[in-house]
Amino acid sequence: MRPVIGITTYVEPATWGVWHDLPTALIPQDYVAAVTAAGGRAVLLPPDDLDADVLGVLDGLLLSGGADLEPELYGQSPQPLTVTRPERDAAELLLARTALGRDMPVLGVCRGMQLLTVAAGGTLHQHIPDVLGHEGHRPAPAVYGHQEVVFTTGSRIAALMGEDRRVQCYHHQGVADAGSLTVTGRTEDGLVEAVEEPSRTFVLGVQWHPEVVRDKRLFGALVAAAREYGSRRSGSQH
Repeated sequence: MRPVIGITTYVEPATWGVWHDLPTALIPQDYVAAVTAAGGRAVLLPPDDLDADVLGVLDGLLLSGGADLEPELYGQSPQPLTVTRPERDAAELLLARTALGRDMPVLGVCRGMQLLTVAAGGTLHQHIPDVLGHEGHRPAPAVYGHQEVVFTTGSRIAALMGEDRRVQCYHHQGVADAGSLTVTGRTEDGLVEAVEEPSRTFVLGVQWHPEVVRDKRLFGALVAAAREYGSRRSGSQH
């Protein structure tokens, strides 16, 4: 059986057929396709903050992109350009913290990396153009920015990416303080682009969007770690 990877979903107004602006739990197909191409079985997780019991049937967790996190979660007041989805925050922080406690493999993408950071006691920049003085990480609506990343020698992300340093990103917030996580990648303007938890089997966050290019290096690593986790979990049940 393929490793089962849970993917957190957006909740946004969506339109199709005769339905208009219907509140919808959804995810860009790129995430599903990337997991499938890497050998995993994708399962979508709508926001649910009642419990994290679903982790009992998963082998790995993919924290997807989306809206900004609520700044109160890291001790700040919202700034004018911060747009949040509190129902996602509550549900995904519960999933992330429980998964980390179980040493379940976790990959955070964009917002997902920021959520891992907040779960680890870190803080965010609410609008990075105010910090960096440019819009290069989100140059225009629906236009990805292209950045060069410097990876920490010996880190997991450096091993996965090799000599490939160019990534595409789309975000206006970023990691200010990674908390208990280890920063293992930065753009040349100094912004955090990758974080890891070396004490865990597989905990990786990236600020860019590897799903758009179906990056089998990152998703393959998640699926491989999930396969091992599933084998350990199955063994402990016998």
